Amino acid sequence: MIREDKGQVSLEYILIFAISLLFLMIFTLPLSEQAIENTMDITDSLNAKYVISKISLAIKEVYGEGQGSKHTVNLNSNNKIKITIADNYASCNLKLKSKDSKQIKECFNSNIKKTSIILDKGANTLIVEWPANSENMIIYRK
Repeated sequence: MIREDKGQVSLEYILIFAISLLFLMIFTLPLSEQAIENTMDITDSLNAKYVISKISLAIKEVYGEGQGSKHTVNLNSNNKIKITIADNYASCNLKLKSKDSKQIKECFNSNIKKTSIILDKGANTLIVEWPANSENMIIYRK
């Protein structure tokens, strides 16, 4: 009889442990999934901000150097991004995992005409140029 009682107690401990583990998984799995999505949103936002900042810096440099100047910008994007460029800002609307959207914007001074550029996922090369004898700067993909 002693062996049966110890076996009964061990079985109860295993059952209690299994139920506790099940409850722990039910409540923590959705929280960890949400935390991963939030982290991915932050990573995507920072990458888009970095891309827009590099483009903005190139535009500022070309504008500062004047007519006849040209800069090449090599970018690496985590996602496909549509960037809108106007005479005083560059921006993009980023779709987040939470189904919201976030606008990222960088301001600068230039005489570039309003245009849109779509960057593919991965490596991209942009040219920012102010042709000689031209009033406006241009930006295009290589």
